[in-house]
Amino acid sequence: MAIRQGHESLNMIWDLHCHLHGIEGRTPDEKMARLIDCADRMGIDRLVLFMGTPFHVDPTPEQFRAENDQVLQAISHWHHRAFGFVYLNPIHEQESLAELDRCVKDGPMVGVKLWVAKRCNSENLDSIIRRATELKAVVYQHTWLKTTGNLEGESSPADLVALAQRHPEASLICGHTGGNWELGLRTVRDFSNISVDLGGGDPTAGIVEMAVRELGAARVLYGSDVSGRSFASQLAKVTSAGIPAHEKQMVLGKNLQRLLMPILQQKGVRL
Repeated sequence: MAIRQGHESLNMIWDLHCHLHGIEGRTPDEKMARLIDCADRMGIDRLVLFMGTPFHVDPTPEQFRAENDQVLQAISHWHHRAFGFVYLNPIHEQESLAELDRCVKDGPMVGVKLWVAKRCNSENLDSIIRRATELKAVVYQHTWLKTTGNLEGESSPADLVALAQRHPEASLICGHTGGNWELGLRTVRDFSNISVDLGGGDPTAGIVEMAVRELGAARVLYGSDVSGRSFASQLAKVTSAGIPAHEKQMVLGKNLQRLLMPILQQKGVRL
């Protein structure tokens, strides 16, 4: 697959940030088939999927296991096109560690998704991050900077920096580039084990250029946050950005492939 942009051909597009919630279909299999159909029309080769439907903001262990089961079912027939990240709640530390082993160590998932139940500067996360690092799993942390104030358990980029300082060997992703991306990029700039996710915001001109300028192209990752946002609007951030074609290719796919390669090789996944 490829997207043609003028005389450029942008190959290998991997979408970091996809959800089942809001996608048409009665079952995870039907929802996944719909996602793949839309991805095909947009030239997207691989999807990373996390969280089920409905979303649980502060899930019990039973709830996050159920959401992970939905993702496991959704990707079960699409391992050549999709990866899963396990959804955990650090408030339930031991149960999260057991779920991490179930879905990543003993299952097909390749990363961790953390949302808004507990701020990520908390020591509750330390055992989870250590275990994820042992398994070579990438950790995606939702972050935001809201003018009206974050949710009680919602992390900011500064919270992620505190986590990164405690775990310099971990591979961390700053979700949504902090929402307020100008501040978010500057906050995580000096921490090389943090990459940023472009997904989930308006397709504002300048975000990709600033991210590449501040962090270097190797730490910037395309994601859509579908179905909260569309594939097309989020791809447009990258395809219309004033950066060289080889940097667009890094952002659209090569960077995520590189981050996931250690765990994919460990699992024997052939690309």
